[in-house]
Amino acid sequence: MAQVTVKNGNLDGAIKRYKQKLARSGVPSEAKKHDAYDKPGVRRRKAKKEAIKNARKNERKRRRERD
Repeated sequence: MAQVTVKNGNLDGAIKRYKQKLARSGVPSEAKKHDAYDKPGVRRRKAKKEAIKNARKNERKRRRERD
C-alpha cells in the first residue's frame, strides 16, 4: 500500500503524490483487468492488436533515428 506523509499541512500536495504513487504501482490497471471476465479469443485479439500497435510505434522510432 502506498503511503505519503503530509508536510507543512499541504494536504493537496500529499493527495497528488499519493495518486502518483498508486498509479506507478499498477493497482488501478490490475483492478481494471480483473473487472470483468474476457473470453480467451477476446484476450488474444486484444494482445495481437496491442502488439501491432507497439511494432508500428517502434518502427516509427527507428525511422526517426535513421533520418
